[in-house]
Amino acid sequence: MPSPAPVIAITMGDPAGIGPEIIIKARQRLAGRLADGSLRLPVIGSRTGLDMAAQRIGAPPIPVGTPEPPGVAQFPVGDDSAVVPLGEVSALGGDFAHRAVAHGVELAQAGRIAAIVTVPLNKEAMNLAGHHFAGHTDMLATLTGSRDSVMLLAHGNMRVSHVTTHIALADVPSRLTPERLRRVIGLTHAALVELGFTHPHIAVAALNPHAGEGGLFGRQDIDITAPLLETLRAEGLHLTGPVPGDTVFVKLRAGQFDAAVAMYHDQGHIPVKLLGFHVDPATRTWNALSGVNITLGLPIIRTSVDHGTAFDIAGKGIANEDSLVEAIEYAERLATTRMR
Repeated sequence: MPSPAPVIAITMGDPAGIGPEIIIKARQRLAGRLADGSLRLPVIGSRTGLDMAAQRIGAPPIPVGTPEPPGVAQFPVGDDSAVVPLGEVSALGGDFAHRAVAHGVELAQAGRIAAIVTVPLNKEAMNLAGHHFAGHTDMLATLTGSRDSVMLLAHGNMRVSHVTTHIALADVPSRLTPERLRRVIGLTHAALVELGFTHPHIAVAALNPHAGEGGLFGRQDIDITAPLLETLRAEGLHLTGPVPGDTVFVKLRAGQFDAAVAMYHDQGHIPVKLLGFHVDPATRTWNALSGVNITLGLPIIRTSVDHGTAFDIAGKGIANEDSLVEAIEYAERLATTRMR
């Protein structure tokens, strides 16, 4: 008898944004698998928010009686009769978002679900509600008691982890330590193994132009990164670098590596998002976004969409669910490997 499918719970995020809409659309796309039981996808959040989103786009509501694991509260968290104003920053929306994530973490740590997939929240709204975090990453670290984590962005074969993220560029060199590099590379390697790569090949981007050009443009790549990579190669890891930042992502896209390690936020985000955004030449605007944010270093599996709450289009029925479907698929791959 085949093993039951892992339970992947979606935390709704802020109901004032596009979260409820893309959840409904993603479940519609995955309806066949939900029906045959090969995918179990409870939602944690506002039942009212989901029902209203389904009504706006002409979709059937998610039935309360869908076959989910016993004891997993699909709905709700908070006052389920409350209506969160669409497209507006509110303490109510921020509180729903926080409660959903906290409940998802609790279920994951108890082993009742295999992973969580988070839908965007609004930082201002969450802080208005008294939950003082800079975003999902800080909240998840606190809720799970993790000392630090690593962000990995994925779009197609572009998989990029980050040594630093939300800090000033002036502070990046001081964070480029052998200890931090070792942790990021180690977690990236482990994630790739869970994704099915038997001997992952990882490229490490240089911090400075031309990897320092022999010291003319800085010595971090020469004095810190290069010696550590030699040590890790001797330990059995397949690593290339430091590779100049202006070529490493071209090589990654060409399939020369399975992932790359970026030194700072924009170095890693720009190439992934440039490929992930779908632009309409007629309107000169983007109309869809693909890509997944995976948090490494947590005791639970967490993936996320790679976009925000998009308050400006909330309720218009035009939000695209591609990133959420990808995030669900990544969570399922990681969870299935761990179950085995």
